[in-house]
Amino acid sequence: MSSLWILEEAPPAPDARISYGPGPHHFGELRLPSGPGPHPVVVALHGGFWRAKYDLAHLGHLCAALTASGFATWSLEFRRIGHEGGGYPGTLEDVALGADFLRTLAQAHPLDLSRVVFLGHSAGGHLALWLGARHRMPVGSALRREDPLRPRGIVSLAGLADLTRTYELGLSDRAAELLLGGSPLEVPLRYQRASPAALQPLGVPQVILHGSEDDTVPVAMSADYCARGRAHGDDVRCVVLPGAGHFEVVDPRSREWPQVVDAVRSLL
Repeated sequence: MSSLWILEEAPPAPDARISYGPGPHHFGELRLPSGPGPHPVVVALHGGFWRAKYDLAHLGHLCAALTASGFATWSLEFRRIGHEGGGYPGTLEDVALGADFLRTLAQAHPLDLSRVVFLGHSAGGHLALWLGARHRMPVGSALRREDPLRPRGIVSLAGLADLTRTYELGLSDRAAELLLGGSPLEVPLRYQRASPAALQPLGVPQVILHGSEDDTVPVAMSADYCARGRAHGDDVRCVVLPGAGHFEVVDPRSREWPQVVDAVRSLL
C-alpha cells in the first residue's frame, strides 16, 4: 500500500491547538498520552520544502501514533516560503520560538523536559537538526538565543541535512535558494548559519533514517552527513531502509514504522 494516504486522510484531532507567538502561523498541536506523566516529548517538524502549501497536517498521523506509543507530541506550524516573513530568518526564528515554548507548556501540562527529542521529516528534518545545533550559533548572530532548549537527541527522517547540496542538486525547483534568499555564493553566511552540515559537530545524539529508494531527497545526503558527523566526533547513527521511498518513514502503517519508534526510544 502506498504511504501517500497520510497526505489524503485527515489525521486524528490533537488534544489542543496552542499559540506560541503572535502570528497566524505561530501555533502547535499538542497530543498527550494517557496516564499522569510527566511524559517524554517529541517536538515534530513537518516537511514540504519549507513551502506555504504544505502544513502540519502531514505529520498528524505520525504524531497520533507516537502519542499512542507513550510520547507527548508538540507539532509545530511556522511561517514558510510564500508567507509574509517566511524563509530566512523567519522560518528558523519561528521553530526556535515554538520549541522553546515547551517550557511554558510544561507549566500547565505533564511534560518531562529532561526527555525531549526533536524529530522532522524532509525539510522538517533540516529544521529538527538545526534546532539541535542552535547552541552552535556564534555570538552576534541574529539567530542566537541564550539558553535554547536542548534535546536528548534528534531524529531526522529523510532530512535535508545539507542546504548547500540541496541547492546544488536544485531540489524542488530551487527550494533552498528560495528559503535562504540566494545561492551559496550570494548569501554564504546564511548557508553557514542555517545548514546543519555546516554546523557539525552538533554535540547531540542523532539518528538519521532514510529510504534507499527515496526519489525526493537522495539517501546519499544523509549518508554523507552521517560520515561527516562521525568524523567530527558526533554520536550519529545512519539507518538506510531498503526499498523505502520518501514517505514510508512518516507512515504508521508501513513496515519501516517500528524503526522510527525505536529511534525515538533509543534517544530517551
